[in-house]
Amino acid sequence: MTTTPVLEIRNLHKAYGALEVIKGVDITAPRGHVIALIGSSGSGKSTILRCANLLEDSQQGDILFKGEPVKWRGEGLNRHPADAGQVLRIRTNLSMVFQQFNLWAHMTILQNVMEAPVTVQGRDRAEAEHAARGYLDKVGIGDKCDVYPAQLSGGQQQRAAIARALCMEPEALLFDEPTSALDPELEQEVIRVIKDLANEGRTMMIVTHDMSMARDVSDHVVFLHQGLIEEEGTPDALFGAPKSERLRGFLSSTMAA
Repeated sequence: MTTTPVLEIRNLHKAYGALEVIKGVDITAPRGHVIALIGSSGSGKSTILRCANLLEDSQQGDILFKGEPVKWRGEGLNRHPADAGQVLRIRTNLSMVFQQFNLWAHMTILQNVMEAPVTVQGRDRAEAEHAARGYLDKVGIGDKCDVYPAQLSGGQQQRAAIARALCMEPEALLFDEPTSALDPELEQEVIRVIKDLANEGRTMMIVTHDMSMARDVSDHVVFLHQGLIEEEGTPDALFGAPKSERLRGFLSSTMAA
């Protein structure tokens, strides 16, 4: 029996004015799988993630959430989602973790984590607080509930951002360079959390510059070059026996760095 993928991207095209940055990409995230997107800066990795979460409008192609296609109105650069309710529902179920944490500075860590479940999903405040405390424990900062973001290290802030994403009880997590703003020792804190989530069988799509993380946590790796998929496959295949000259060059430069 085949189960419907959580997320499917088919023939995605994205342009900023005359500049086409995604040129026809197909990516599938089956339930329980981790998909890693790798490639040089400007290859389109983060843009694909933002289009999948409907933070950016794409100009062509289909985005399907659990088999349900996003409804569009207009064409080309005038194409926009047609159903605001559908956008909210999909975004709520595809929780995004950003490079820069995006925590609210005026709220405690606990308030940051429970805010969206209460205001967006209408969950009971006491229930949301209980869940938020549980997720903060899960990412290893349960003792930081009552402090503010500025009082935390970057690694702790990113773990709070992951707890916030988890508290939405999403179908999938989308990570946009979750460790690139962190010092190496803080990076490891966050990678440990992501590995734990992968081991739990959570569906994730991760844009990363960290090749060892991509190799260790993902089921499928997609190497992008100038808005197209240059090569994709299992981590063993891509990192162990890359076929494309571009991928070999990319790996030799990034693994040596």
